[in-house]
Amino acid sequence: MILIKLGGSVITDKTKPLFAKTDTINKLVESITRIDEPTIIVCGGGSYGHYWSVKYDMHTKEKPYDTHGVSTVKNSMIDLNTIIVNSMLKHGLDPYSFPPVGFMSGQTPITEKITEIKDIADAGFVPVTYGDALWWGGQKTYILSGDKIMTHLAHTIRPRLCIFALNEDGMYADIKSKRLIRQVGDYEHPTFTHSEKTDVTGGMARKVQEATKIAKDGIDVFLVNGNKPKRLEEAVKDKIFEGTLFRGNRDV
Repeated sequence: MILIKLGGSVITDKTKPLFAKTDTINKLVESITRIDEPTIIVCGGGSYGHYWSVKYDMHTKEKPYDTHGVSTVKNSMIDLNTIIVNSMLKHGLDPYSFPPVGFMSGQTPITEKITEIKDIADAGFVPVTYGDALWWGGQKTYILSGDKIMTHLAHTIRPRLCIFALNEDGMYADIKSKRLIRQVGDYEHPTFTHSEKTDVTGGMARKVQEATKIAKDGIDVFLVNGNKPKRLEEAVKDKIFEGTLFRGNRDV
């Protein structure tokens, strides 16, 4: 089982509101068609969900956010999800789209529903989900990031491998020289610098945090450049490639 996060900065242009990078999406999907084992896809928000989240000042902390903003974020993510799913259909895959409300209760994942997602993938479909604005309770809602979804799914499904497709080659020890950290294995949050502007779901810092949690569960996590889709295939096949590996804790 392979779990892949398609970063919002890869599948959209964050500098342009509601701008999907269809060429990149198609190339990523082509690479996914060559993965010969069950696969689950998680999509980031990019210039869709993130754009509206910023506009309506919405964050991962549960609060009584503007209801129109919540609706707008949710519908923008449906639009982006449709673009991804249509590309998958065009390339001969059988996507099975589901919103995170189907496996979350507030901020608590529903284990039996996540197990069902694994069963759907094992049956030959490619489950696809995405970051979203979710109901918390009372008047409160919150933003659930695609990065956090990766951790929720990985904890229950226990995939062989998790891949985060980024807009960079991986995690850099030094942004100026772009010196790549090729492996992390101490299961502590590493010190790093990066070029991304902070977004409502934490940017690179969030990815490092979630990758560390997943690795602590004994699962290998690769950070790769999604603009070079062949690197997804290389990661799945355990080939040497450019990227950062969070080595799963084998003592788990």
